[in-house]
Amino acid sequence: MSVIGTNYLGATHAAGMAEFGHHVIGVDIDSARVKTLNAGQSHIFEVGLEPMLERHTSTGRLRFTTDYTQIADWADVHFLALGTPSGSGGKTDLSQLHAAVDTLAPLLTKPALIVGKSTVPVGTAVALEQRIRRLAPAGDEIEVAWNPEFLREAYAVEDTMRPDRLVFGTHSAHALRVLEEIYAIPLTDRTPVVRCDLATAELIKASANAFLATKISFINAMAQMCQAAGGDVTLLADAIGYDKRIGRDFLNAGLGFGGGCLPKDIAALAVRADELGVHVLSDLIHSVEAINEGQRTELAELAIAQAGGDVHGKRVAVLGAAFKPGTDDTRNSPALTVADRLHAAGADVRIYDPQARLPPREGFTQVASVEQAAHRADITLHLTEWPEFRQIDPVALGELVRHKVIIDGRLKLHAPSWTDAGWKLVQIGRAGTL
Repeated sequence: MSVIGTNYLGATHAAGMAEFGHHVIGVDIDSARVKTLNAGQSHIFEVGLEPMLERHTSTGRLRFTTDYTQIADWADVHFLALGTPSGSGGKTDLSQLHAAVDTLAPLLTKPALIVGKSTVPVGTAVALEQRIRRLAPAGDEIEVAWNPEFLREAYAVEDTMRPDRLVFGTHSAHALRVLEEIYAIPLTDRTPVVRCDLATAELIKASANAFLATKISFINAMAQMCQAAGGDVTLLADAIGYDKRIGRDFLNAGLGFGGGCLPKDIAALAVRADELGVHVLSDLIHSVEAINEGQRTELAELAIAQAGGDVHGKRVAVLGAAFKPGTDDTRNSPALTVADRLHAAGADVRIYDPQARLPPREGFTQVASVEQAAHRADITLHLTEWPEFRQIDPVALGELVRHKVIIDGRLKLHAPSWTDAGWKLVQIGRAGTL
């Protein structure tokens, strides 16, 4: 089989398929990335990925190329694992998918199954199949199926090897049988399977992301309510999380969601909903987006208020740049949004993150440790919940800063440890800390 596209999704999927016993060729137009992957090295930080790459590239079970001719006749199944970023107005940009199938299809002279894994607007799979059949010499012997991914960055290998569910969107018994053979190992472990049509498969991924985003934004709205009314959002979340109909997962108030998937996927779902006349869904998503954006604004304003109403010329220590712990991904990072706004207000921003590496940014200094970030800081912000930040010694850190004020944007710091060390600890949604 081949896997076309080798970023977070594609590299992990290719390595996972090799781990399941398949022979895999990954394809990418980025020659530097291909060279890195062929050396058994990962171009991204993802726990457990590099050992799998090293293991299977060394045996020849897994290799990577920029040449589509190496996969056209060799593979019977081609997975599409390409980026589908936001385009104009939030509409999904399908250009990477189109470029890949436009390159591959004219080379397909025998029956093949094209399996989409990318998150796409409903209706994309059918349109792609029509496009491929027009271009491919094999014509109607080419079929498209959709097998959406549910990988969480920082847990991508775990989610690939032990998925919590598999979705097979097909319109033939043959395509379904092929997918069941490919995923024989997780199916043996009684992984739940949803066998459905193409449209349902596309909508399952979009709706899962929209529901998670809604849940996160709901608890953040309640955090604002707790701040206004004098409550504690953490205790509130614990209490309603005991209800099995609700559950405690994704009820952590704070800065909200970010990353390369959730924001762009729900925006695309809103656009598609409007195109289909389902305005009640797009209205809901726009409210979710507004709450999420509002949390970033809330924290930036809170930081300015705690700094005496003006951060101009003041040093701000930012702990965290990645959008979540366990990854080096800074796409749509809430931490960086807050840092940008404080820099725009005149702050001297010092950022530390254990994994994320930022390109040069005007007014920002990325440093190599918590201590360097906190040196003579007027205010400290905890914005990405890396475990090492919960292990900071507040007494020792207090000796480095100019003012012992810290805003916990993720509600993960142990409040008594910080307050006992003389810090003013401010936590979103906990009125008693303001």
